[in-house]
Amino acid sequence: MGDGDQRHTESGIPIQVVYGPADLDGFDPGAALGEPGHDPFTRGIYPTMYRGRAWTMRQYAGFGSAAETNARFRYLLDHGQTGLSVAFDLPTQMGYDSDHPMAAGEVGKVGVAIDSLADMRRLFEGIPLDQVSTSMTINAPAAVLLLLYQLVGEEQGVDPAALTGTVQNDVLKEYIARGTYIYPPVPSLRITTDLFAYCAERLPRFNTISISGYHMAEAGATAVQEIAFTLSNAIAYVQAAVDAGLAVDAFAPRLAFFFVARTTLFEEAAKFRAARRIWADTMATRFGATQPRSRMLRFHTQTAGVQLTAQQPLNNVVRVAVQGLAAVLGGTQSLHTNAYDEALALPSEAAARLALRTQQVLANETGVTDTVDPLAGSYFVERLTDEVEAAARRLMARVEELGGAVAAIERGFQKEEIERSAYDQLRSVEQGDRVVVGVNRYAGGEEEPVTIMQLDPAIADAQAKSLVDIRATRDAEAVQSALADLRDAARTGDNLLPPMREALRHLATVGEVCDTLRAEFGTYRPPGTF
Repeated sequence: MGDGDQRHTESGIPIQVVYGPADLDGFDPGAALGEPGHDPFTRGIYPTMYRGRAWTMRQYAGFGSAAETNARFRYLLDHGQTGLSVAFDLPTQMGYDSDHPMAAGEVGKVGVAIDSLADMRRLFEGIPLDQVSTSMTINAPAAVLLLLYQLVGEEQGVDPAALTGTVQNDVLKEYIARGTYIYPPVPSLRITTDLFAYCAERLPRFNTISISGYHMAEAGATAVQEIAFTLSNAIAYVQAAVDAGLAVDAFAPRLAFFFVARTTLFEEAAKFRAARRIWADTMATRFGATQPRSRMLRFHTQTAGVQLTAQQPLNNVVRVAVQGLAAVLGGTQSLHTNAYDEALALPSEAAARLALRTQQVLANETGVTDTVDPLAGSYFVERLTDEVEAAARRLMARVEELGGAVAAIERGFQKEEIERSAYDQLRSVEQGDRVVVGVNRYAGGEEEPVTIMQLDPAIADAQAKSLVDIRATRDAEAVQSALADLRDAARTGDNLLPPMREALRHLATVGEVCDTLRAEFGTYRPPGTF
């Protein structure tokens, strides 16, 4: 076959016409793969995987007010969802209260608005926190939102040691791909490690970080870039925690990861298998982790929002099903499947239900849960796993040469690499080399009518009024005293979370807590900005 038909994965790895035994010369399945539940965890982190229990079906939800999001949570739980996943609006993600000038026009738009403990109470009203696992997609103010969650649990009578879930808490990828950072990298890492230490003592079952490649992939990262930059960030977090005096086996078992699942099913499955192998080796050889759980790469997956199209939106149902299958074949621990209308607006109730049903069909009707790592031994998948691993390790070595993830971020290395990949992907679509059904090929036919979810425009006024009421009725002296203690902790190096928790307990707002730390740590400005 001529060079004109040469094909590559999205990471640029050449794809042969056919694979056979020669492609696995020297391949020893026992040595290379191991058994599921054992080093190097290529085949999965648990011995029986989904034979024992299916992945957690965790649909991402959050919009408008806490009360509206609470209703969506209850709806999804009633329809078989097995875990909650909270989306916060941009002001909350940036540490601004809803009545701050910077919040104008964004309150409740891409997630739920949370300004204080009062909002967090409403968000989880009627949902027993000792019976549900909750993931929170929050980064720079992660400690604040986790403490609010703990306080609500305590008000319900739940022992913090019984709370389960994940807080994303991955600020390094914000500098690379997403932009919802507040403080510079060094104090941000300090907050992260303070959260590690606090949870090790008080919330031992809560995952203290979800190190994310998803947002890099949404920005244009290839599969190889996604795992290379994510694992490099993870190394930086682990090193920061070790440097802060934490024992690796004391916190590493609570580390989690967050990846994308694209429609390129085989490279995605290979990506997940390779990532587990690299992480197990890194934790053992670089950090001396002795506990098996410290070497396991546990991860949540979300299907690729960036691959959904506003044109012919019902095609997205098929895309999401294939993406979800890729995640399951790759051994994910939990999964969010996107709704087909998300390229147009926030998911409607019916679209969110169909997204959940997609997971339920995968789990109950396909047979994919019957055996562990069903793609193992495939000439193509095993070769591709090796090639993805090798390419990721080369890219991780480049990050190390630049001084590690933080130093590379400060130079803009990861951001530039991802932007180059994004440009190449866009060009390939524009030139027709990469087919997007309904966009640059098979675009004919009438568009299917889609009902767009509308948000109540009064949400910002309601949140502002709530803040006025809270500030007028709380114990202002207790709030100011707790915020002063937080300021002192920032200056002395003490753990930030105990005084932060005390301030929030007295109804300090998210913005007030974050502003206290802004005054001490400053705010981050990307290279080249003023």
